[in-house]
This record gives sequence, structure tokens and C-alpha cells, in this order.
Amino acid sequence: MIVIQLTAIVAAVILLAVAIFQVLLSLGAPLAEYSWGGRHTGVLPVRLRVMSLVSVFILLLMGAVCLVHAGVGFSVIADWPTRTILWIFAVFLALNTLGNMASQSVKEKLVMTPLSAAACLLCLLLAWFG
Repeated sequence: MIVIQLTAIVAAVILLAVAIFQVLLSLGAPLAEYSWGGRHTGVLPVRLRVMSLVSVFILLLMGAVCLVHAGVGFSVIADWPTRTILWIFAVFLALNTLGNMASQSVKEKLVMTPLSAAACLLCLLLAWFG
């Protein structure tokens, strides 16, 4: 059981790190090349900054589901069908990883692809074995 809990914690930490990155993007940090296909440099346009803010909530929810599924902490979502949700997250993250790999930005490919792939793998492990 401890391996599943550690897997969930690592997944949650990765997702939290990406959520913090998205907060920075939404606040206007000049990191656009690392996100959203790498089509922009400097600060993201307002539309994508709003999308980054939406992403923060999705990423935090994903991390919470990982933790709840593994029995780490307590949450109001404890009765949710977390295994099914984790499979959905794994598919989403697999598609996200492919998108990162196809990015025009080398920076996004080098930084975000491994993070997304790792989160995908961890969600798969949790869904399969957790």
C-alpha cells in the first residue's frame, strides 16, 4: 500500500508544480514558450491566460483525486469513483503528452513532455494497481 501512496504523492506533486506554472502564466509571467503549443513568446495572450487559470483548477482536482484514491488524507470527494476518473485522467494526459511532443517549442518539448508523460504513467499505475 505504501507504494501506491507514494505513487499518488509523486503524481500530486507533479500536478501541483504544473498548476503553479499555470498560475504564473495566468499572472503574466513571460513563459509562453513552455505552454499551449509554444506558438507565443513572452506573455500569453489574455485568452490563453484565462485558459491557464482554468487549468489550475483541473490540475488541482487531478492531484486531489490521485491522493484520495490512494487513501492519502481526507477529502469531500472520497465517495467518487476515483478509479474511473483516473483512467480518464490517464487518457487526457496521454493526449496532452502527444500534444507537447508536437509543440513548435523545443522548450515545451523538453520540459512539459516529460512532466505530462510522468503524470500519465503515474495515473495509469494508480488506476491499474491502486
